[in-house]
Amino acid sequence: MSLLLPLSIAMGLAGLAAFLWALRSGQFEDPDGSAWRVITPQDPPSTKGRPHVGQLAPEPEDQDARRGL
Repeated sequence: MSLLLPLSIAMGLAGLAAFLWALRSGQFEDPDGSAWRVITPQDPPSTKGRPHVGQLAPEPEDQDARRGL
């Protein structure tokens, strides 16, 4: 029992020190910027050479579809 109390206090102080370091190093400066960078529009990838990209299913007259490729 005598070990648990100092250990828990030390872990609490370590957590507090990590939080204060994060505050001072600018980790919380722009929390919305990262969120908006994720949803910014980008150009779609090129589909040249890949005829079935963007289709839900291959066309029935497609030879590869009949062979199961």
